[in-house]
Amino acid sequence: MNQIDLQQRVAIITGGAQGIGFAVARRFMASGAAVALWDIDAARLEQARASLADHGTVTSHVVELSDDTAVASATAATLASHGKIDILVNNAGITGGNGTTWDLAPEVWRRVIEVNLIAPYLVCRAVVPHMIAAEYGRIVNIASVAGKEGNPNASHYSASKAGVIALTKSLAKELATKGVIVNAVSPAAARTAIFDSMAQSHIDYMLSKIPMARFLEVDEAAAAIAWLASSDCSFSTGSVLDLSGGRATY
Repeated sequence: MNQIDLQQRVAIITGGAQGIGFAVARRFMASGAAVALWDIDAARLEQARASLADHGTVTSHVVELSDDTAVASATAATLASHGKIDILVNNAGITGGNGTTWDLAPEVWRRVIEVNLIAPYLVCRAVVPHMIAAEYGRIVNIASVAGKEGNPNASHYSASKAGVIALTKSLAKELATKGVIVNAVSPAAARTAIFDSMAQSHIDYMLSKIPMARFLEVDEAAAAIAWLASSDCSFSTGSVLDLSGGRATY
């Protein structure tokens, strides 16, 4: 593992109980960061915290990320536990299953937008003022190659991730002179628990689009995110780093 210096940094990772979020937490702690895991799944969250506890400072916070009051409370609790917030990784997301745009139920469409797009906005809204006050911050938003290309039978997910990319670019411009760097990654699919909510035909479709003919490994995503979250990333803001195995065309 290449060493990235995150010593003395405090990071919030949403959706940190499993998958890419958990891999990011593990990588950050190996690099010296203290970590606050935010997740809605209390049982998995406690398991994640317990498995990381021997490797450094980690706290866990059960949060409904689409609820601005819950997000504000989790922000206050994180500050109370850690004293500051240097890094934010907006990783939590859902697929909402698969279906054509005209077959997807409105409540399913809305829930995907709430979790994948409105929640990152709410978390940024709560956390950014503290970063501005400290004149330092690193925000990494987890988008998707689907947000660039628009996957069929996943219009809700694709639209939400396109929104994350636009949010990243807008926020980066707003913060460009304030010491706060904002970037996104746009992964191709990684084999995580999120696959459980997808049709096998959709999983096969995603694999067929990747020239490297394999899915992303969560530790590969964590390595890229760790650099974007470090002070070494100092002149890249508003960018979208592709983690697509050659799929991305722009």
